[in-house]
Amino acid sequence: MHGIPDGYRLRDGDLVSIDCGAQPGGRAGDSAIGFTVGVPRPADVTLIETAERALAAGHRGGRRRQPHRRRHARDRHGVPRRGYGTMEDLDGHGIGRSMHEDPGAPNEGRPGRDMPLRHGMVFAIGPMPIEGGTDTYHAAPDGWTLRTDDGTRAAHVEHTAAITETGPRILTARRAP
Repeated sequence: MHGIPDGYRLRDGDLVSIDCGAQPGGRAGDSAIGFTVGVPRPADVTLIETAERALAAGHRGGRRRQPHRRRHARDRHGVPRRGYGTMEDLDGHGIGRSMHEDPGAPNEGRPGRDMPLRHGMVFAIGPMPIEGGTDTYHAAPDGWTLRTDDGTRAAHVEHTAAITETGPRILTARRAP
């Protein structure tokens, strides 16, 4: 589900998330994309679309006029409503000179409970909905590879975004070729 590549060979129907980070010029960026290999299962397409909607809603919630809506926006856009779980302790995070910095950016919450956002803050926001509604997982000895305890599938999408005077600016947006 999330981890370091090993000898596994991708097969038709696999659900894949690629999460990449980079630190060019002393500044960190973090981004992930989810996709299927070959013929997708309809449930996987819906799972990825839900993750993408939650990510977009989380970024829209970064407007300075709506400083407390980031988590609530992600919740409203289908993750819990579709019966998916989230990994509560694998949330978004502040990012800057290093990959993981304070403050955290939880994937769940209620309106009015988030910290106020300020111009200059930068976050990596990455919802990870899980089929089946479970949020339990186990980590492999490498410290990076994670799998759901019940074997259900998950999708992960992520972008790094800065809070600007005019609203959120996605710094890792994909460009069409």
